[in-house]
Amino acid sequence: MKNYDVEHAWHYHNGTKHPNGILLSRFHSFHPEMRPSPYKIYNDVQKIHLTLDKEPIGISALDAISNLDDSKVDDIPDLNVLTRLLYFSGGITRKIKFPPPVGEFEFRAASCTGALYHIEIYVVCSDIPGLDAGVYHFDPKELKLHILRKGDFRQEIVDATAEEDFVKQAPVMLIFTDVFSRNSIKYQAREYRHAFWDCGTMLANTLAIISAHKISSRLISGFVDHMINNLLGLDSNKEASLFILPVGHTNKPIPKSSPLVSTNTESTNSDNDVDYPEINYIHEASSLCNYIEVQSWRKHFIKSQQIVTDLIPLKNELLTTDGIEKVILKRGSTRTFSHDSISFEQLSTVRLPSGSYHYVKEKNSLQLLRGGDFRAISGNLGLGQDLPRDASVTIFFMANLQKILENFGNRGYRIAQLEAAIIGGKMYLAAYALGLGATGLTFYDDMVTNFFSPHATNKDPMFLIALGKKTTFHS
Repeated sequence: MKNYDVEHAWHYHNGTKHPNGILLSRFHSFHPEMRPSPYKIYNDVQKIHLTLDKEPIGISALDAISNLDDSKVDDIPDLNVLTRLLYFSGGITRKIKFPPPVGEFEFRAASCTGALYHIEIYVVCSDIPGLDAGVYHFDPKELKLHILRKGDFRQEIVDATAEEDFVKQAPVMLIFTDVFSRNSIKYQAREYRHAFWDCGTMLANTLAIISAHKISSRLISGFVDHMINNLLGLDSNKEASLFILPVGHTNKPIPKSSPLVSTNTESTNSDNDVDYPEINYIHEASSLCNYIEVQSWRKHFIKSQQIVTDLIPLKNELLTTDGIEKVILKRGSTRTFSHDSISFEQLSTVRLPSGSYHYVKEKNSLQLLRGGDFRAISGNLGLGQDLPRDASVTIFFMANLQKILENFGNRGYRIAQLEAAIIGGKMYLAAYALGLGATGLTFYDDMVTNFFSPHATNKDPMFLIALGKKTTFHS
């Protein structure tokens, strides 16, 4: 079983470390005029215009992000709710004109490395109010659905997930994919890390909106990759499925699918395709090939060993009441931070440590690793950039990658990156809900581990987010 030959994951991970990973070229450069189109265009397909209702539904951003209300109601989302899920996950929220060669730039609801927007969203659903059963692609440019297949094809996903219970009961499935070349043109083979970072920050939005609507959902990471790619009509050398998010609940049995034939849809992903075989290599090595492999893989679980300054959340009267919709719409990636400190209560509400600390999840507390002012070091760890140096807090998400790979194989590499990014994405939103700024950044891998050692001796950095008081920002 190729998934458990974890040398593939180690080869990719070590080879894409900054600054001297063997899979990265130090002479690589990227210019704005090289940016590929961030939109997938389908030729000769029917389209459905979506009508967006942006009005808040009365759930505060912090409640939606933290899932404080667990009274989810099993429900079948209608087209209005589905449109909100798609828009607040990956829709265009603002446009800014820059000098040539950039020109007008369309920013989206979730942050993305380099604003290259390489994550696509597809919908597979039964008949729901306002929308017939089918397989659809979300077009954020025109706020439309492209019809790829007509009919109920959910059984294909049930089969691909080895009859995962939640999948069998969901009327709607969102499938997130990665268009490799849109991001690799700038970040080379490291793109495959970014796939999960950017998918994770997008999913943080999606999960928050789902929570606000009190609809049930569950993220599915184990499935037969080629079956999902075939269902969506993807060229898996260029674009591949990453995760499935079943949404809602129905007791109606899923009908048998019609035979899966070619979609006969032609699409354009990018006008600047740049192939990095290492990306295809690690994706294939972390793929599951059949029903039996998915069943076997799902039996492997890992218990995180989260192991002290208690955190002090903001008092209720100080919490923002801004709805999740408003926070997503005003969210942006901070470009400059002031040197002002944020309050400890703000930091506690965002639920992350400050300084050289380790966050103790079970106790909701901080363990001091080393005292001192580490602004300069923080900037150095974050690829020598000003942002992590100027931020009040720089948070590094780290994982025991060896233990994860032993349990989950190469596919565990996907999970480790995504879990960190989802948490980071929630903090992104929480920071903006509190009137702060936030931005995701990249890092010097081994230097981060060394700085937090001996505590981090067996850990690798997965994700980095900087928080602070913003001076000026763009999306």
